Amino acid sequence: MNNLISTFIGALIAIMIMLNGTLSKSLGNYTSSVIIHIIGLFSMIIVLLISKSKIKIQKNIPLYLYSAGAIGVFTVLFNNISFSAVGASVTIALGLLGQSLASILIDHFGLLGMNYVKFRKKKIIGLVFITLGIYVMTVF
Repeated sequence: MNNLISTFIGALIAIMIMLNGTLSKSLGNYTSSVIIHIIGLFSMIIVLLISKSKIKIQKNIPLYLYSAGAIGVFTVLFNNISFSAVGASVTIALGLLGQSLASILIDHFGLLGMNYVKFRKKKIIGLVFITLGIYVMTVF
């Protein structure tokens, strides 16, 4: 079930990058980023109201964990900038390469409180395939 959900998320990300990028062409990168996040806030408020969930804020949570919101803002902004220059497929492919490299480092060094997962050389094969795919998409 989790694999299906993850695949669905991948499809949503592709659609999101296309919609956000197109919006940014019309309104500009910064204005569209603000609008995207305001719509996201209202959407989340509706989900909270429908699910009758309450926002729980704990004082013992490390401050750096809250930076994910800022990372999300910059992700949308940089995706919008990249989309207008290279299109959706290369933006997603480069994003996948960046995610893969960052996650390998986080796992290998146990960064940000994650469990330590030793780097294995066979992961290089996946990185090579991603890189070759990006090369093919940008050259051909």
